[in-house]
Formats: sequence, structure tokens, C-alpha cells
Amino acid sequence: MHRSSRRRLVAAIALSTVTAVVGTACSSGSGAADTKGAGGGSYTVWDPYPQFDKTSAWAKLLDDCGTKAGVKIKRTAFDTGDLTNKTLLAAQQDNAPDVLIVDNPVVSTLAEAGVLTTTADNKLDTSKVDPNLLAAGQSGGKTYGTPIGANTLALYYNKAVLKGAGVDVAAVKDWTSLTAALERVKSAGKKGITFSAIGTEEGSFQFLPWFWGSGAKLTELDSTQGESALALWTDWVKKGYAPNSVINNTQTTSWQEFASGDYAFAENGTWQLANADKAGFDYGVLPIPASAGGNASAPAGGEFVTLPVQGDSGRYATSQKLVTCLTSTENLNATDTALSYVAPTADVQNKQVAAKPALKPWIDAVRAAKGRTSDDLGTKYPKISEQMWKAVQSALSGAESPKDALAKAQSAVK
Repeated sequence: MHRSSRRRLVAAIALSTVTAVVGTACSSGSGAADTKGAGGGSYTVWDPYPQFDKTSAWAKLLDDCGTKAGVKIKRTAFDTGDLTNKTLLAAQQDNAPDVLIVDNPVVSTLAEAGVLTTTADNKLDTSKVDPNLLAAGQSGGKTYGTPIGANTLALYYNKAVLKGAGVDVAAVKDWTSLTAALERVKSAGKKGITFSAIGTEEGSFQFLPWFWGSGAKLTELDSTQGESALALWTDWVKKGYAPNSVINNTQTTSWQEFASGDYAFAENGTWQLANADKAGFDYGVLPIPASAGGNASAPAGGEFVTLPVQGDSGRYATSQKLVTCLTSTENLNATDTALSYVAPTADVQNKQVAAKPALKPWIDAVRAAKGRTSDDLGTKYPKISEQMWKAVQSALSGAESPKDALAKAQSAVK
């Protein structure tokens, strides 16, 4: 793309509202913008990890990779929600960072704006990355960067609650057996399942495993399969298997309900593992079942490491060395463990599960995960997601039937 054309496209997108599609739990904080150092000896890296200061293992890894590449790293950390707009503005001014680490659903937005180079151009090797995870950074048949790690959703369960209700978790293999388990738990005087159905991207993020697990596609929200998924959630609330609070629950408040010890199941992510260990009761993790059995595809969270377009194309070779270092097998293992991420390659996943066998269900879930912008949805996804969470809210509140709510959503998308 010609530079002037790219500038116009970047400016147009930067002035529009960028929908935040954040499905993971992110720490708050901010970083001051930093300009690129003069000359080839200084390379800028922007990331969404303000929780890691200059003394952290992450910052030290960046410096180490810079040393190996013969350059100095100038790092700036932003909140995830700020990073997209900061990057678009910097690109408009031809001052994009050399290396950008960004939430995977945002990759398509930046790619469409002409901000990112493709792996064909920057020569990044993505051959070892799991294809389902790499798909989150693909658009129009091109790949923009490589994942640094992934997280996703699964079902945490309270072993004592299930035992008290006479439920064998090994028998929970599909929606019918899960609903039967919830019924038994309620009959035993405990609570069934909690999740987040809030009217934001978090609500869509949590609904997607059930939507995809029904066999539905995001291009057809009002399919009979999609209707069955929304009917499942609606019925759970009506029958008291899930609390009315789910309509306002974030993933954090949903977790707090599960941590009370009264619930049998909670849909949540890898980022709650540390909290689960502190909960004070024995728990297990179960991949979210698909309607007819097997593991449902849950949405893949996590970031991509990308190389933005530079006015001086001679910088790409060193930037590629930096990214290759950050995503090497040795460094991925340490980084993903620190971030509570599952690695994007089988080699590192095997190392993770060998060190911590409890990660096995999470690795299974990540291997079945799917990017929200996959299927070449790209920048169409935010609009689809907004209509999805609105439909979920409408059905759970009783304002509309699942069928009518999804028909309205599909009409709005078109």
C-alpha cells in the first residue's frame, strides 16, 4: 500500500470508535508514550503488560533479546484498551513501534489499517504454531505476527459440591449430562453454575463456547443451533441452575460467586488459576462440552507479537530477530508460565504439562480454541459480538425469546 493511502486509512480508523474486544483478565496501569530512538541502536517495543515493571522477568527478557540482537530496547507498556488507539495514532505519524504486542482480536483492525507487516514480508517463522491459534492473526489469506501465548475458558468445578450431590464429573460429557448434574446439585441444596453474561465483550466471550459448541457460526446468529445455545442458558436461569446475577456478572464477579464454595461449576479462564489455588476447597477443571459431546471451541485469548510498518524497511531484520528471541521455545516456556498462558506450540505445551500436570485440561481447551476473528471475519467481529451480547441480555432478562432475540441480532448485523 502506498504510504499516503495508508496514512489516510489509518487516520480514518483512528478517528472512528475502536471497539474493545478484551476477553482476558488484564491488570490496570498505564505507560507513558515513548518515541523511537535515533539510529539503528535503539528499538521500541510496546506491550499491554503495565503490571510488569523494569525489574520483572518480562522486562529482563526484552533487554536480553535486545542484547543478543545488538540493540537497546526502549519499552512502553499500555493498558490493553489504550494500546490500539496509541498504535493507530503513531502509525499515522510514521512513528509506530518496531515490535508491537497486542490483543489478538485487534490484529485484524491494525492489518486493515495497513499498520502491520505480514510474515511473508518480515520472514517470521510460524511453522510450529498451532494452526487454530495462528488463525486469530490471519486476514485475507495473510498472517500478521505470531502468538506469544494463549488463554481460554473452561469449567472449574467444586469436587465437594459434586460429591455431595452424587455427581460423577466423568459422566459430564455433553449438554444433557451437564444439565442433569446441575439439577442434582440444586436438589441437594447447592448452586449449579455461574458465568458472565454481561452486556459487553466479556458476555460474548463467555457465550461463544456454547454458541460454537452447538455447531453455530458467527455469520448466522439466528440459526437453530445458535438458538439452542441461548435457550440452554435461558433455561438454566429460569430453573435456578444459574443465578439471575449472571446478566450483570463480569468474569471477576462470577469467579467471586464460585469462590464462595456454594457452586458446582463456574465458567472462567486460565487467569483464575492462582485464585483457584487459594479458594480453600478442592477443585478440578473440565473443558466446556459441546452439545453432542466432545470439547467445544472456546475463544482464544492472548496476544500476538507483530512488526508494524516502518518508513525504514532496513529495521525489519533486527525486529525479526527480537521477535524470534521472544517466541523461542526456551523463552516462551518462562514467559507463558509467568502470564498463566498456555504456549502456542506443542513443544512448549508438553514442557508446561510435564512441569505442572494440572495444566492438561487447559492445554486441551486451548488446542480446541478458536480465534474470535477467525473464519476471515476480521473487523466484522466487533459488530457481530455487540449484537450477540445484546441478544443474550434480552433473552436472559425475559424481554424476548432466544429465537426472536437472535433474529433481531442477525438483522442488525446485516
